Amino acid sequence: MTNITKEKEINFLGLNGHYTKKEHANIVIYPIAFDLTTSYQHGTDKGPLALLDASQYIELYDIETDFEAYKKGIFTHEFQSYQSSKDMFDQVYSTTSEYIKKGKFVAALGGEHSISFPLIKAHSDAFKNISVLQIDAHADLHPALDGNPFSHGSVMSRVRELNNIESHVAVGIRSMAIEEKPFIDHKRTFFAHDIQMDDTWMEQAIDQLSDQVYITFDLDAFDSSLMPATGTPEPGGLTWNTALKLLRKVANKKQVVGFDVVELLPLENFQAPNYLASKLVYKLLNYIFEGK
Repeated sequence: MTNITKEKEINFLGLNGHYTKKEHANIVIYPIAFDLTTSYQHGTDKGPLALLDASQYIELYDIETDFEAYKKGIFTHEFQSYQSSKDMFDQVYSTTSEYIKKGKFVAALGGEHSISFPLIKAHSDAFKNISVLQIDAHADLHPALDGNPFSHGSVMSRVRELNNIESHVAVGIRSMAIEEKPFIDHKRTFFAHDIQMDDTWMEQAIDQLSDQVYITFDLDAFDSSLMPATGTPEPGGLTWNTALKLLRKVANKKQVVGFDVVELLPLENFQAPNYLASKLVYKLLNYIFEGK
């Protein structure tokens, strides 16, 4: 059972005043502190708070885009408590759906990867025929992991079963069980070992996406030397610059309707991964909202 409450009130980026008012904000940061089905290291329920804490030290001006996404207004949703996977699914789906109906852009912070299912379901119900871009070290295509069809390792299997999902593109995959192999879509899966030499694969990946895209970014997509603070770190992953180049291309060519960043497992006395995760969230917001 997971029953997490926030230890202190922290707004994303340390914002206050007009830019954090729910009624005015275009963006909602939604922390989902849930860790129940992880299969290696536990503690991703501490990720959202660590990410919010680290975000206090990010400069509000983004050099690359010459933009300040915070001026679009960013409201940080309060933490919730979850008694089970079903309880989490129900709460996250309901909350996300309400924000979408109000015209808010939802950026969710995990927590284990299973939180992405209700987020994607809410977006697929609101935006018909969306595609899902999964950036991840793991395929997450187990029909059921340890007998649980709603585990973090089965999340993309459940996503594929949703109505209104036009395509699912996976980038950075470099670890999977033999049981997952039959479910790999080779046209839409970009394995880490195949994308190391150049960036030509990016256009191929983007071409597989529909006009409206939901992005789920598992932090273990990064090489473990860059991002060791995950439940299942994997060597041989993406670099920071490669990931950002892909994300900016997607944001420029498609309408990103929502995203999540998951699987941050904070390490004691080591803040760099927490800062990287928070910087990734803000970079994505700048890419999505620049020029809008």
